Amino acid sequence: MGVTGLPDYPWEQVAPYAERARAHAGGIVDLSIGSPVDPTPALIRRALAEATDAHAYPQTIGTTPLREAIAAWFSRRRAVPGLEARHVLPTIGSKELVALLPLLLGVGEGDVVVHPRAAYPTYEIGARVAGAVAVAEDDPARWPANTRLVWLNSPGNPDGRVLGTGELRAAVRRARELGAVVASDECYAELGWDGPWASEPVPSVLDPRVTGGELGGLLAVYSLSKQSNLAGYRAAFLAGDADLVATMANVRKHLGLMLPAPVQHAMTVALGDDDHVAQQKELYRARRDALRPAVEAAGFRIDRSEAGLYLWATEGRDAWDSMARLADLGILAGPGHFYGEHHPQHVRLSLTATDERVAAAAQRLRAAVS
Repeated sequence: MGVTGLPDYPWEQVAPYAERARAHAGGIVDLSIGSPVDPTPALIRRALAEATDAHAYPQTIGTTPLREAIAAWFSRRRAVPGLEARHVLPTIGSKELVALLPLLLGVGEGDVVVHPRAAYPTYEIGARVAGAVAVAEDDPARWPANTRLVWLNSPGNPDGRVLGTGELRAAVRRARELGAVVASDECYAELGWDGPWASEPVPSVLDPRVTGGELGGLLAVYSLSKQSNLAGYRAAFLAGDADLVATMANVRKHLGLMLPAPVQHAMTVALGDDDHVAQQKELYRARRDALRPAVEAAGFRIDRSEAGLYLWATEGRDAWDSMARLADLGILAGPGHFYGEHHPQHVRLSLTATDERVAAAAQRLRAAVS
């Protein structure tokens, strides 16, 4: 059906619940969308300002300093050594890449794009734009023979699930048997909370323990929106198989998909500074520590959620009923229906609200059952 066959944008369905939440005497606490509320760090804003004399066209492949900074970041923060400039490519945010990747890779009619069962909806949209079929399946043994692209998402959105090195290896092994590309969306990797991820880095699909030293057919996708509060900058990148990167760079040159030069410079600075990332993580940790026990006290069970920016919660009834209950408390969540058909009783609660708003939500949840 092509692009004209796409569904309406789903968040319009949340509007009545938002209106209901705004009617609360204490105002709305919007936990529905993971858009950062904290300031962009000053060193990044200064870098952006320094680069505003951007009279020439920027490079689609990225400046040399940016590509070197991405490679160095992977080595330092993700335990992925040995990447070179040819292995990396900046993108205009990660959502456009997720949506366009099947098309850029030549995936089309008769092909399958696999994505997680609890999934960011753009994986399916990207498959449909390319004319392919989207299949929600976490078990590699059940991936169809005509699978051309596999999306992994770790830590997951919406469920915060982390794939360990063993699970990643199994996925890579099966994809290679099928001749499929693996694209791993890892945008929340700096935000590990529970279990081993409280002290160990969340593993990347490019980790040598996963790849066996061979990057063929593998791509990792990352965004600075979360760790550096750069959602408005549209600052992201991919890394992996040099041949795939070269193919996508060529297509993106033809399409004019170029990250603005000031943003490239700001990204270079952001990737070289770990302190602001650690400070931002502690803000989210405090909000999570305040919100999670209150959600549980209100009768919700938190599933997964060991990493990332969300609490994946259920009270054992339809998500729209939970949305209504929360809206009456002035709290707006995201319904599990938006993340596939497999979790109709879950809601997603974001940690991207101010300390004051998170505290208000926690107080309302506790008061509702006292």
